[in-house]
Amino acid sequence: MDQLEIFKALSNKSRLQILNWLKDPEKNFPDQGQYGYDNGVCVGQIQQKAGLTQSTVSEYLTTLQRSGLVTATRVGQWTYYRRNEETFAALSKLIESDI
Repeated sequence: MDQLEIFKALSNKSRLQILNWLKDPEKNFPDQGQYGYDNGVCVGQIQQKAGLTQSTVSEYLTTLQRSGLVTATRVGQWTYYRRNEETFAALSKLIESDI
């Protein structure tokens, strides 16, 4: 776990918002329901909710993935994202014990 990468990723309001939305995908991305949530949420759904350009959202998701805060699953031409709860647990433990 690269602490610096994680804290950099968390330092952006829109990236924090995306992480918050992904915490409860059924509530925040109801249109995804027709495809299911097993693989996460499609990047298009995230982009639509964020109201940002596709390239900006892709850049944000790449940053979150590189830091380990989200995982990506490719299904055909679509990429789905979900929170990596193991990283959040490790981050919580780090903050409780070391910071």
